[in-house]
Amino acid sequence: MIFAAIDVGSNAARLLFANVFESEKKIYVEKATLVRIPTRLGKDVYTDNIISEKRADNLIKTLKAFKLLIDVYKPVDFDACATAAMREAVNGKELIRRIKDEAGLNVRLVDGIEEANIIRQTNKIEFKNPQGLSMYIDVGGGSTEISVLLNDVVLGVTSFKIGTLRILSEKVKKSEWKRLEFFLMKYKEHFGSINVMGSGGNINKINKIYGTPSTYTLKTSELIYALNHLESFSLEERIQKLGLRLDRADVIVPAAKIFLFIIKIIKTKSLFVPKIGFADGLIYQLYAKSNNR
Repeated sequence: MIFAAIDVGSNAARLLFANVFESEKKIYVEKATLVRIPTRLGKDVYTDNIISEKRADNLIKTLKAFKLLIDVYKPVDFDACATAAMREAVNGKELIRRIKDEAGLNVRLVDGIEEANIIRQTNKIEFKNPQGLSMYIDVGGGSTEISVLLNDVVLGVTSFKIGTLRILSEKVKKSEWKRLEFFLMKYKEHFGSINVMGSGGNINKINKIYGTPSTYTLKTSELIYALNHLESFSLEERIQKLGLRLDRADVIVPAAKIFLFIIKIIKTKSLFVPKIGFADGLIYQLYAKSNNR
């Protein structure tokens, strides 16, 4: 069964078509087609608190194209959601109304907690020690969402205003880093043995270049090397020598710093990077809804 999901994030807008099937009582979400457009809403929002007319127009053109693809693909169902940048923009709700009128799409705003819950729903995550404490970390352009589970019981879900574009705009408060550290310290007794899952385009790219993508494993030592290596290049060199896209070359460094900040505190030796994200979670949610689960 084919489903579609639109994720309007702080850094990019994504359209995912995915096939969903069940095997041995497990639900699997397999990507069929992914279209990603770097709309960069957060670059405006985290500087001026408003989405500029130019970026708004570009987003609407992007979503019109997405809607045409959905009309042609004819998925069983689809959903469209917006996260941090749209939530915080003073003209976010106005833009959502424009999207409905001009692109024919109903985009709903999700808060950080719902975003974390949706990401966690995808079940491509199989830790070596599933009975231990598990931590799901998703780093985006505007926020970082963390879910903590013990034996499949949710202990905590929190969203932090710490994101890659927000860091580049120098808009992350020291108090927010302290709040993140305080949250992590609640699980101190588990430090060194936590199952850690990382999601988001940047950690996926880091794992592809520096880790072991075949096993979805990125060692902490590899992440440290990746950050040092990436920082040794200028922005232009990351594009020309490492082959990174312009909209990836700048945000990949702050993403690595966010992940390292977290995993150094919780003393984990590696993290699992299964190439899932918010759009995958939306697909899973749509499938569950269609089957009344």
